[in-house]
Amino acid sequence: MTRIDFYILDSASNQDRYLLSCRIAEKAWKEKHRVMIQADSEQEARHLDQLLWTFRDQSFIPHALLPIADASTTPVIIGWNTDAGEESDILINLSAEVPACFSRFERVIEPVDNDPERRAVSRQHYRYYRERGYPLNDRMIKS
Repeated sequence: MTRIDFYILDSASNQDRYLLSCRIAEKAWKEKHRVMIQADSEQEARHLDQLLWTFRDQSFIPHALLPIADASTTPVIIGWNTDAGEESDILINLSAEVPACFSRFERVIEPVDNDPERRAVSRQHYRYYRERGYPLNDRMIKS
């Protein structure tokens, strides 16, 4: 069964869920995981694409945008309103919706920052997963 993790930035954090997603993707890639990042829109996906190149000096995370990305050779892919192809390892969900394909992933990560609107969306996602019996975990993240 898919494991669902909510990574919650503490209230003193000046980071946002995009930076947190970059940190999570970097760690997962270094641990040899494949990562799908689901964005809400093409604009958000392109923002993440740029951020993955620049969020940390001396950092390199091989990634690409769907549908252009060759998912078989790219360990971190970013999509929006697209099918995740054959991906099934880690899904980082930045979308306001729970992706239809979430249950085929081993693990789903829901980054939560201090934006009140996004926290409300995260609460909806939490209820959605809980009502369906998925194991839920939350971790407070300090910046």
